Amino acid sequence: MGFTKPDLPPVDPDTFIQQPLMQRMQVLALHWVEHGFGTPRMVHAIYILKLLVFYILGGVVVATTTSRLPAFWHVADWWKQPIVYEKAVLWTVLLEAIGVAGSWGPLAGKFKPMTGGIRFWARTGTIRLRPWKRVPLTVGDRRTVVDVALYIALLATVTAALVLPGVHSDSLSAAEPGDTSGLVSPVLLAPVIAALVLNGLRDKVIFLAARGEQYLPALVFFTVLPFTDMIIALKLLIVTVWVGAGFSKLGRHFANVVPPMVSNSPGVPLRWIKRAHYRDYPRDIRPSRLAHLMAHGGGTFVEIITPLVLLLSPWKPVTLAAVAVMVLFHLFIISTFPLAVPLEWNVLFGYAAVFLFAGYPSWQGYGVADMSSPLLTLGIVAALLFFPVLGNLRPDLVSFLPSMRQYAGNWASAVWAFAPGAEQKLNVVTRPTANQVDQLVAFGYDRKWADITMQQTIAWRTMHSQGRGLFSLLLRHLADIDTRTVREGEFVCNSLLGFNFGDGHLHNEDLIRAVQAQAAFEPGELVVVWVESQPVHRDDQAYQVIDAALGVIERGTWKVADAVAEQPWLPNGPIPVQVTWSRTVAVPLPRASSEQDHEREVQA
Repeated sequence: MGFTKPDLPPVDPDTFIQQPLMQRMQVLALHWVEHGFGTPRMVHAIYILKLLVFYILGGVVVATTTSRLPAFWHVADWWKQPIVYEKAVLWTVLLEAIGVAGSWGPLAGKFKPMTGGIRFWARTGTIRLRPWKRVPLTVGDRRTVVDVALYIALLATVTAALVLPGVHSDSLSAAEPGDTSGLVSPVLLAPVIAALVLNGLRDKVIFLAARGEQYLPALVFFTVLPFTDMIIALKLLIVTVWVGAGFSKLGRHFANVVPPMVSNSPGVPLRWIKRAHYRDYPRDIRPSRLAHLMAHGGGTFVEIITPLVLLLSPWKPVTLAAVAVMVLFHLFIISTFPLAVPLEWNVLFGYAAVFLFAGYPSWQGYGVADMSSPLLTLGIVAALLFFPVLGNLRPDLVSFLPSMRQYAGNWASAVWAFAPGAEQKLNVVTRPTANQVDQLVAFGYDRKWADITMQQTIAWRTMHSQGRGLFSLLLRHLADIDTRTVREGEFVCNSLLGFNFGDGHLHNEDLIRAVQAQAAFEPGELVVVWVESQPVHRDDQAYQVIDAALGVIERGTWKVADAVAEQPWLPNGPIPVQVTWSRTVAVPLPRASSEQDHEREVQA
């Protein structure tokens, strides 16, 4: 791999794109084992430069210069200042809401232009997705002048809270007599909270892009709690995020996440290390014992046990060791450059581990028992656990982000299958960008190589548990699958909404309906296979087969155990599924036309 050239699969593009779909998936999955996405090192350098200069240095300069603190290079004078942490959160919210932090750039499917976010959300007519249909005044799926105004108001209120100096806090002065910078004014934070909630009720995409499920509680704590309670509540928040993510990795899915993530890491240059995460490359690329150890030792164990140690430990050496473990944990995630590229989020959480647990340790009066009221503690814990518990029991009701299933592999997912030439119909949808293949061509790729590059993303999907089920559905429903254009739902979603982060709820039936209103696909031209996350108390996942023109045409389930047992390219054929509903059963047709309509639906 060169600094400026991608590491492309060793295939002849003219003949490769004519091969059967699953043969292509085998070739590309095996290539991923050793090369990952094949991203040029220049791209990783851009991300690192953006992270170090724009996010870290820029954030520190903004926080210190607007808070009457010494210059940014005097780290010892500002790292423990509460207002710096508050402004670090605000800085992150601002960049996430603009679209220049997570889900930015080529690794998130944004090739040209590299920024989505504000290009979509500050423009009328683009698609918005309301979170709940019963919320008044949220009808519709197009962005209006009101939506744009709400979005601009969010950016403006966050900016104001970020750049204006802090105000005196009696509770802070009582707890930390030497502090002179104060805290961000609650008067400035209240509008941020209101703007984030209102935007979220109109468009869940903006709320999730701003990582509202994690930063909104922090903003509320900044606003309403006295200082000591605020610090303890922030500890409870970050521990909930860590432990929730660790708990979500206890199932069968996460072991399938680690090998392709390691394969994609530029920090792992040796091929034998990458191969070691698979059972018997190239014959068997299911996770090896090393991958299971990495998943449930370096992942699950670290994310559950270490945060609890941080929260409960009264011993300084143990606490500092746990802080170091969590910092290294987030640095490791950064080094793998995951495809949603949540690099800024990981930096903030690494800093939060140091700030909260080393800066304000339990033995200095910042333990859980030091909160002003046990009822307040119980109330905060209950509030923080509400969505993770609900989301694990009823994943259809809650995004995987509030469910705290980051990186768990247990995601709602989808694959879109277009009839030949039908993908171009997406270009009539109101949006400030184009399909990813067209973006890559504009970036300088040959069109055939651009298409193969996008096929690498669906090969990546096959390496995860839900991918085997999704491709099984394609094979069962589409006799012409080898001639269709198959795209990863996350990347299609990104080109339509300006954001993607692993949440299939962003490209479910609601998005397909909004797209169909403009693209007008004919029956059979676009078939989407979509699967929900696995509930914690079940051993299966619920799927839908959706024809863009006809709606949902089939529902059913598959066993997670069957999915993880297969190779990505399904050499034994599709995995078993249990059909629970189909259109021909749910909607009886007149006898004279039932055979014709049934044949049309099967072809679709």
